[in-house]
Amino acid sequence: QVQLVESGGGLVQAGGSLRLACAASTRTFAIYEMAWYRQAPGNQRELIARISNGGSRTNYADSVRGRFTISRDNAKTTLYLQMNGLKPEDTAAYYCNTVPPGLMVRNYWGQGTQVTVSS
Repeated sequence: QVQLVESGGGLVQAGGSLRLACAASTRTFAIYEMAWYRQAPGNQRELIARISNGGSRTNYADSVRGRFTISRDNAKTTLYLQMNGLKPEDTAAYYCNTVPPGLMVRNYWGQGTQVTVSS
């Protein structure tokens, strides 16, 4: 059973940093464009950062551009999100998945990792 396991979330003060990781349990990870998504209470899940399968191309939502950096290590089948300059509005559950979601496992989302930013 293919799994995506997110980690690294926590409680941080505004202006702080966190590094999220997403470990995939399959080496087919390397063929997929991947992304970080987040969902705040009452909101729809949104894509905030994406990276090509080889890691050479990245793109960010306006809300996180310049503060967040997505990267990947295909040898370790792991996706990362470095988050700097965190704001209270970044508070959400963060998930990784393919672009579009569900290419690795249909209709699958991991458990996510909670990020809470206090003001």
